[in-house]
Amino acid sequence: MEYKQIGNAEIPVLGLGTWEIGGRFEADHSQKQNSIEIIKQAIELGITHIDTSEIYGNGFTEELIAEAISSFDRKKLFITSKVWSNHLNYDATIKALHSSLKRLKTDYLDLYVIHKPGKDMDLKGTMEALGHLNEQNLIRAIGVSNLTEQQISDAQKFLNNSRISAVQNEYNLLKRDEEIIELCNKNDILFIAYRPLKRGQLAKPGIPLLDRLAKKYNKTQSQIALNWLISKPKIVAIPKATKKEHLQDNLGSIGWKMEDQDYEALDKINQ
Repeated sequence: MEYKQIGNAEIPVLGLGTWEIGGRFEADHSQKQNSIEIIKQAIELGITHIDTSEIYGNGFTEELIAEAISSFDRKKLFITSKVWSNHLNYDATIKALHSSLKRLKTDYLDLYVIHKPGKDMDLKGTMEALGHLNEQNLIRAIGVSNLTEQQISDAQKFLNNSRISAVQNEYNLLKRDEEIIELCNKNDILFIAYRPLKRGQLAKPGIPLLDRLAKKYNKTQSQIALNWLISKPKIVAIPKATKKEHLQDNLGSIGWKMEDQDYEALDKINQ
């Protein structure tokens, strides 16, 4: 595994996204054992960053993760969870964090993220709560997700002794937000790309440039798409995987480089 810097810690360049593992917005117990196994397999393969949210499976996904990580050294894991949009004020954010810790059976989170803005969001109160939790060492790093450039700038102003360490947004070969990337680079903020394979679109044949490069480097389309992402200095990715072969395929994106002109061609794929 390769790592990048996030605040004072290191984070694997590939993590495991857990949306729909254990349900969408309601708990789904039907695949419980399989879900626990895929998380354990990910960690055993070196994918030690597990990304979740209090809203996934209405909290059940966090409980599955707790069971999956129970036999591993917590200090070697990087656990991210997110506070949902209806809890974005001072008191509710603190309460949500403690509920997540209880479900995850851990004393702290490595990263705690505002999941998405809500219409009744109190950004100032929420950021002050995150700053307080950070000072209490209940969260090691603070992140935001799906916020505008202006909201990210405002959010940072509400933190006194802490700083935003990560922005988590959708980012892949077919969907970019270069203004947010620029903001992250300028402020030394790590960018965590969710949907790095565009819901599987980038994991199959059909995009000529991807197909050509997959053949050239003897890699899969998804490995080309992920390698392009993690080749960028301040970007890591959290692809979802529900089978061991998907985990292994994702890991095949690490440890090699393409020629500069191929990265440049991928940069311009949307044009």
